[in-house]
Amino acid sequence: MTGKITNIETMGSADGPGIRLVLFLSGCKLRCLYCHNPETWNMSGFRQEITSEEVLTKYNKYKVYYGANGGVTFSGGEPLLQSEFVLNTIKLLKQNNIHTAIDTAGVGENYDEILQLVDLVILDVKAVDEVEYKMITGRDMADFNQFVAKCNNLNKKLWLRQVIVPNVNDDEHHILKLKQFASTLNNVERIELLPYHSMAKSKYAELGIKYRLDTTPNMDKDRCKQLEKMLK
Repeated sequence: MTGKITNIETMGSADGPGIRLVLFLSGCKLRCLYCHNPETWNMSGFRQEITSEEVLTKYNKYKVYYGANGGVTFSGGEPLLQSEFVLNTIKLLKQNNIHTAIDTAGVGENYDEILQLVDLVILDVKAVDEVEYKMITGRDMADFNQFVAKCNNLNKKLWLRQVIVPNVNDDEHHILKLKQFASTLNNVERIELLPYHSMAKSKYAELGIKYRLDTTPNMDKDRCKQLEKMLK
């Protein structure tokens, strides 16, 4: 069994606790306005295939750097579109006492057992109401809502993340809506606001995809930090 991946980051510091091995898996059903990994959208866009055993071998190669607080994070794209590979790898990693996390938008398939086993869910919250969610992602919220309900039922440990885009969701009204949404969930450990940046423009140009936020400025990082204080 292999996973189709576009990239591997061996020293990830922003995708879960500690220093981590991060796998960027191919495939995603969403087409978010601000997506910075458009090369992961199509399953056929993978750069290499990797087995679960190879993931463990690569982790062990850098084990001294990961220490007791690190682990492996499955990102993407949407890792839950390759749920069989993710599940098989999580089982192998858990047998070796390695912390696991999934960075997901919650729009995947056959993930019930994954949710039971994974240590942490990093949930990408695109929006918390139907109209804005569809405007940002191109889809309705049904799959996302179902995923959130399953996380809640399992009392799964959650980190929430939302990308903040100028003139889209960079005001107090949107932040308070996110705070209200978080209050309905069990076991939320942290909420992070990620400032939008346009560094992916060159990727879109290479792929021949129209960049829909071409005139949108980067989000001011200080303003983003100010908004994040409202979530306390």
